[in-house]
Amino acid sequence: MNTAWVGARSSVTPSQLDALARAIRNTPIIDHHAHPLLKLEALAKHPLLSITSEAHNGDGVHSAIHSLPHLRAVRQLSALLDCNNTWEDVVAAIEQKRIDSPLEWTAQCLDGIETLLLDDGLDDGDDAQDMGWHSDYTRTECKRIVRIEKVAADIIKRIGKTCDASPRTGKDVLNDAYDDWIGELDTLINEAIDDPDVVAFKSVICYRTGLHVASTVNEVEARAAFADIISNFALLDFTKLQEVALNDLVVHRTAMLIRDSPSKLKKPIQFHTGLGDNDIRLAKSSPAHLQNFIRAYPTVPIVLLHAGYPFMREVGYLATVYEHVYADIGEVFPCVSEDGQEQVLRQILELCPWSKILWSSDGHWFPETYLLAVTQMREVFTNVLTNYVRKGHIGYKAAIELAQDILFRNSNKLYHLDIDFMELDEAPGAEVGPYASDLELFQLFLKDQPPPDFVRICWNDYTATPRMRMIPFRKFKSLLDQGRPTDISIAKAVFGLIQNDHLVPSIAPIGEYRLHPDFSSLRPGPTEGHVSMYGEFREKSGAPVALCPRSLLQQAVDLGAQNGLTFLLGFEIEFLLLERVEGADTSATLSLNSLNPFKHRPAEASGRFSTLVTDGHAWSVSRYFADPKVANLLRDIVHALDSMGIYVEQIHAESATGQFELVLPPYPPIQAVDTLLHTRDVMFALATAAGYKVTLHPKPFPTACGTASHTHMSISSPGGDKPEVYEPFYAGILKHLRAITAFTYSNPASFERLKDGAWAGGRWVTWGTQNRETPLRKIEGSHWELKAMDGLANPYLAMAAVLLSGIHGYMEREKLVWGDCEIDPAKLTPNDRAELEVTDMLPASVEEALTALKGDEKLVEFLGQEVVERYCAVKEFEMAFLAEMGEEERRNWIMERY
Repeated sequence: MNTAWVGARSSVTPSQLDALARAIRNTPIIDHHAHPLLKLEALAKHPLLSITSEAHNGDGVHSAIHSLPHLRAVRQLSALLDCNNTWEDVVAAIEQKRIDSPLEWTAQCLDGIETLLLDDGLDDGDDAQDMGWHSDYTRTECKRIVRIEKVAADIIKRIGKTCDASPRTGKDVLNDAYDDWIGELDTLINEAIDDPDVVAFKSVICYRTGLHVASTVNEVEARAAFADIISNFALLDFTKLQEVALNDLVVHRTAMLIRDSPSKLKKPIQFHTGLGDNDIRLAKSSPAHLQNFIRAYPTVPIVLLHAGYPFMREVGYLATVYEHVYADIGEVFPCVSEDGQEQVLRQILELCPWSKILWSSDGHWFPETYLLAVTQMREVFTNVLTNYVRKGHIGYKAAIELAQDILFRNSNKLYHLDIDFMELDEAPGAEVGPYASDLELFQLFLKDQPPPDFVRICWNDYTATPRMRMIPFRKFKSLLDQGRPTDISIAKAVFGLIQNDHLVPSIAPIGEYRLHPDFSSLRPGPTEGHVSMYGEFREKSGAPVALCPRSLLQQAVDLGAQNGLTFLLGFEIEFLLLERVEGADTSATLSLNSLNPFKHRPAEASGRFSTLVTDGHAWSVSRYFADPKVANLLRDIVHALDSMGIYVEQIHAESATGQFELVLPPYPPIQAVDTLLHTRDVMFALATAAGYKVTLHPKPFPTACGTASHTHMSISSPGGDKPEVYEPFYAGILKHLRAITAFTYSNPASFERLKDGAWAGGRWVTWGTQNRETPLRKIEGSHWELKAMDGLANPYLAMAAVLLSGIHGYMEREKLVWGDCEIDPAKLTPNDRAELEVTDMLPASVEEALTALKGDEKLVEFLGQEVVERYCAVKEFEMAFLAEMGEEERRNWIMERY
């Protein structure tokens, strides 16, 4: 089977996706519907805000700053202009470009466009640049589109002025004037049909009287409407046709002249449909109204512009069932959000053959409209088409042809341009886009560093054990170069193991998953000669694995995005630095036998590690730097992370002897957790090399402060700092916090840390502003800190549970019934508790937390029954195993592994 064409989910390779991404980037564009740019002196006549909004006829445009298309444009333009990402800074930078280098900036904005087909009827000719001027910025000479309503109106203006100045009056004069108008209109349309510089006609009847064009022209009504205009011309400020009969006549007349022209190469009529400014007749802007007109002229090519937004499926249907109808997907770039643009492309492709689809920018007035349209189109095409290829809906070669047809070949054929297809030259070292292929990302990653020895593909299991597979670099590179898959086989038992590789009895070692590396998570390290990335588990078919912790967190992120929410997470890594004891018996391990998996021989009591010898270690003291070995290790950790692009924000001593805290910067959730896990690996490796042991044990000393993994959270999407957004979000987390604890406090040692009055977040379900004795500490706005989490938690699962609870709280407008707790909640009086709704306590054990999780039907629904059942089975098996140990033995066993 030719999977490169028809597609197959299991056969797609990174090199194929790379080829598709490159084709989309390097395909020249025939922009088949655009408008002239304005001369510099005329730019001030229109608001720059209109580059992402159709609300430019009136004050509505000022609200554009609160729209998703505007925010995306600010991000993209500020990155390109190298300025701050505020609208004010973008405007200032553009104005500076107009002063310093207007021609170069225009060339940059029009880069990648092969030619422009320009409807020059939008603006006063004195304000707009001419056709030749535009041709200086394209590889092929630009062509003209004739706007027929403007032609008809201009003739009426001339006739009206002539009749107004003439002494002749009467019905005959008006009839003669009408005949003159028809005759001149026919002449000009026929001249345009014969003019090689004109490639199409354009109708804006959608703006005038709507797309419900009569099946035939009503000559009597047309003459009467014309006569009314001419006889009252002196009283009218006539600018455009507003009469139904006359507008219908103009489009019919044009279609008939094209139909009857001797040439076999018929020039198309473009119809504005859907999306437009407030002058449009929205109720009559659906292209479905044109169906009778379409049937009447089967030999006249008809192009339905602007995807008919919001009537995309109607456009796709008409282009599918009528051979002479074509679907344009312009103007939505950049006037619609990224998600909306993807929906437009997907909905058109649901039904419509791609040989009937064209792309245009509808660029006008400002060069930035072209820049944004092209940039966003290439992003969306890459995202949608690579997704289709990955799913097996289409082969990569067919997807390449689809992109090249829509962007170039279809317009080249329809408008009889006869332009040779020639890919754009890609600049050496060009930066990859946000949807770059795996090979691209890997090549870019390796560009400025020596080749590694090994590539690690990492994951975190249900006991938060960091696991990985290593592939020699030469082998991994050859897989990419040959276009072969880089995913690896992992037994399905992977999510049924505890720390010593023993399998939950109810789970069989049968079947395999495929672990797919996420190349966007590539980092050097954690040791010299290694590079690492995190993977997601999929079935052999490519379907997602419900049990995959990283995929679950991605689902939470996606749900947030669907509801307009994005997040930043920043982790604090508290850790304990221990001395390794020379000569200790390192062979003391726990053994299992087939008869009783919980029988074991005792390990050596705490003989492997000892606390640091310090001179009065305490919170934030400087004395720990007196030991050069410790100071050098902490310095080396920060330097190593810095070289990997992980920029530590703070590092300081914590309270317990040898305890420190390293603060990571905020990142989006997936990146934040990947970075947390990688940072820990770096710390473990460097500490071991220096003769130390790093542990994340939550309560290493019974009487000293515990070790946590506090998580800072904020809602980074617009409006996230509004109480009406973040309060329902955190209310959702508090509502499910008892059940969430099963993920954040996942080990018996976790509950040794769970104390009141120890700056550990306390035992009560509540929150407080800058209160470190509550599990949720409000800092400012949507920036809150989750204190009820430690380093033994799987952070993907924990953050998925937290975010899903918060997102559903936001979706359900959950009330923040808990009051702001201003003191240690353990010291509240019963009346205070009732007033602040501080009535529930966190679970006191893993067993109680798992019971709370199983009993929280909503959270189980959010996470998925399969995930909760598997997680509980693993934790219960793990608890039974740990229960056989003595306290000191268990402490050492945990320290060895975390």
